[in-house]
Amino acid sequence: MTQTTGSCLCGKVQYHYEGAPVMTGVCHCRDCQKQTGTSFSIIQGVALPALQVTGSPKVFETHGISGGKVQRHFCGDCGSPLYSLVDAMPGVAFLKAGTLDDVSGLAPQVQLWCATAQPWLTLDPALPKFEYNPPRA
Repeated sequence: MTQTTGSCLCGKVQYHYEGAPVMTGVCHCRDCQKQTGTSFSIIQGVALPALQVTGSPKVFETHGISGGKVQRHFCGDCGSPLYSLVDAMPGVAFLKAGTLDDVSGLAPQVQLWCATAQPWLTLDPALPKFEYNPPRA
């Protein structure tokens, strides 16, 4: 089984998970834009039970359009955003893909929150796009 590792910039918070990611996507929501300081965030959804975290990330809580909580975990020392837990998608952790130790295999499969995407940004037009979150399966 494949093991994937990652960490914050200073290395005080590290994580690993086994298995394949649930999805890799581009999120254009305003919270991701503010959190990353750029136009979007590349996220990788992984099964929460498979995620093992060492160190003590801090949590900043926001609320999605559904009113549900979004818990944004980050390193309290270097400030790196690491992963989010979203009430609307229980059982999945959304890793900030830039924190992966090996990003060479990243290939987004979908674009989320396109309603708030920057109009000057053009990504692969073949990627499926959702105005907000994709419908639940």
